[in-house]
Amino acid sequence: MMVPADFKALIQRFYHLQSERLETYRLFEEGHEAYLRTGPHYDFDHYKQLVHEITQAFCGISKEVLELKGKLHHEFDRPDLSEHIEKLQCKEKQKLELTARLQLARQRAQDHPEDEDCQEKIQEIKHEIIKNKEALSEIMQDFKYDSEECD
Repeated sequence: MMVPADFKALIQRFYHLQSERLETYRLFEEGHEAYLRTGPHYDFDHYKQLVHEITQAFCGISKEVLELKGKLHHEFDRPDLSEHIEKLQCKEKQKLELTARLQLARQRAQDHPEDEDCQEKIQEIKHEIIKNKEALSEIMQDFKYDSEECD
């Protein structure tokens, strides 16, 4: 069975968007670290601008991922793959929330070095992030396996 070229192109596009998402996280992390270095008189305006840009980038990626999801389901009759994307989007949303929570916790810990709870909170969120990453890579593996089976 021949796999249509446009199916392959769509799968490639999906992988590209996922790597774009990772790159956006890297910029978010770097930007937040730079922001923390501006403490204790934080340059909040600059950081707010960063958050705005990052949010727009994530929205753009999600929008296109959802378009691909629709095409997989309706044009290529692959509800299995669109379901993986559904799960992925859910975990990605959670990852973004956890990342934002971690950034807040880091600032709080920096502002209150004497507070043990702050460090504990950070470890807690980091643990959640690890579980989230594991779930994401599992979904990606399932997607890869299912999208290649007729290759």
